[in-house]
Amino acid sequence: QVQLVESGGGLVQPGGSLRLSCKASGTVFSISALGWYRQAPENQRELVASITAGGTTNYADSVKGRFTISRDNAKKTVYLQMSSLKSDDTAVYYCALHRASTGRWAYWGPGTQVTVSS
Repeated sequence: QVQLVESGGGLVQPGGSLRLSCKASGTVFSISALGWYRQAPENQRELVASITAGGTTNYADSVKGRFTISRDNAKKTVYLQMSSLKSDDTAVYYCALHRASTGRWAYWGPGTQVTVSS
C-alpha cells in the first residue's frame, strides 16, 4: 500500500517561489514515475510535471522554465520547486504515483493549497 502526503503549500506573492514536497510510504517509490497535478476551482485536474524512475522529466507548457520536479529515492520524496509564480498558478496541488503494472496514476495525496496573490 502506498500513501502520499504533500506539504509546503501556502500564500505567496506574484513572482515569488515555493517548494512543495511529497513524502511517500511503501516499497514501490524508487521504481515508479511520480507526478504533480493541480486543480483550480471549476477547472479540470491537469498534469503539471512528471518524473520517471530514471529521472526523465516532463512539464506542462504553462510551467516550463518556472517549475522543476525532482526526486530523492532515499527519502521517498518528490519535490516541485516553483518560481516566478503567477496568479494562474493558484490551485490545489496533488502528487501522484504511477503504477506501470496498471498504466494508471494509482495513488494520490490529499493535496496542498497554493495561493498566489498580492
